Amino acid sequence: MAGAASLTEPQVLAHAKGRLFPESDDSETYAVCDTQFAANEWLHGRRVPDPVRERLAPFNHVRLGSGYPDLVGVRTLETDLLAVERFGDQPPLVAVEAKGYTDDGTVDVDRGIMQAYDRLHEANAAYVASPADAVSRSDRTLARELNVGVLGVEPSGAVDPLEVPRVVGNNTSDGATAIRFQATAQGVADKSFGLNHPKNYLAYPLALYHPDDTDGVLAEHVVRAVEGARRGAAFLGLIEERPDREALTPLGEEVVRFALDRSGTVDAALERFEDWQRSRKRFVDIAPEWGLVARRVVWAYPATKLLVDELQTMHADGITEPSLPEFVDWLHVHHPTFTVELFVRGTDDARSRVLDADGKLQVDALEDGNVYHSPTVFQLKAMLYHAGIVTERGAEPNNLEPSEDVWSLREPLENDR
Repeated sequence: MAGAASLTEPQVLAHAKGRLFPESDDSETYAVCDTQFAANEWLHGRRVPDPVRERLAPFNHVRLGSGYPDLVGVRTLETDLLAVERFGDQPPLVAVEAKGYTDDGTVDVDRGIMQAYDRLHEANAAYVASPADAVSRSDRTLARELNVGVLGVEPSGAVDPLEVPRVVGNNTSDGATAIRFQATAQGVADKSFGLNHPKNYLAYPLALYHPDDTDGVLAEHVVRAVEGARRGAAFLGLIEERPDREALTPLGEEVVRFALDRSGTVDAALERFEDWQRSRKRFVDIAPEWGLVARRVVWAYPATKLLVDELQTMHADGITEPSLPEFVDWLHVHHPTFTVELFVRGTDDARSRVLDADGKLQVDALEDGNVYHSPTVFQLKAMLYHAGIVTERGAEPNNLEPSEDVWSLREPLENDR
């Protein structure tokens, strides 16, 4: 009993996360824990072990139903965790409520079940995680009736599914959409855009279409950082990974068709790309037609519409040249989960500085460039600049002066539209 009683809520949640979301290279997996678990202490006088905090990171404050689940993520779960194998074409959105031993030695499993049930308004599957010896027969009966899964956690860290839920459909909130986005090939959770010029990504479909070796063609004509170009092309939806090969998406095919229409052959098109190497000028200015293609491709990236819509709204409200902290502050009011995922690094340190335990934005922390996610404030912004959408290019976080970094539309619409 003493071993089990040592399982606090953060420890229970860390073990449950390890069972539901093990470390893997699966591109359609992403999970965050609530900001309250970034605390250094949980029970009075008991420090949360560093390995537990590291396992729980990254943190965000995601609203589902009427509250904020302890964990929310997207992953195709094993068959022993669900009452059905699949839910449509997408991995399910999963919510978890954790309950551990408190200072008085009790575990409120019943409350956890009710909280998990509430999350089913927007999650596809919901679980309560608890020390296994604290789960009663009546708890399991209630969970079964409410379609809530029960994860029994042992002191050793083993996690057993005591009850498994059925996967259900749901409504989609802004927070759920943000987590789903992070779990797609276009999410910015860890790696996304590594290069800061759209030509490197536009050229990848041409190199893939070329009859010679893709890597060799790209390195010869466009950029030697082939893996970065490949990854960015995938994030922009130009290519997709299939079990047996890489393939052009419909958008990638359209880029190739445009190249053939303008240049006649893919080789001739790639020769044009050689002319643009090492150019510091705005792409839409030195190559207007290809710049418009870049604009079309960048606009198809899901985050672009959100950024442009909110910059336009700020312009209409008289905020014509917001700094990066002002823009992030504005975005967080309207799209809190998405803003954190898009702009703030996923490290424990960055998220803990930017968000307090209740998920409120700590505006002062936004003045430090090191808290920002480079693929957004540097590479994505640079692409928006080259495509003619924003007025300034991006900067690496370690060279970033947030208060001087302006996010403004190059061609804002005026209020009299």
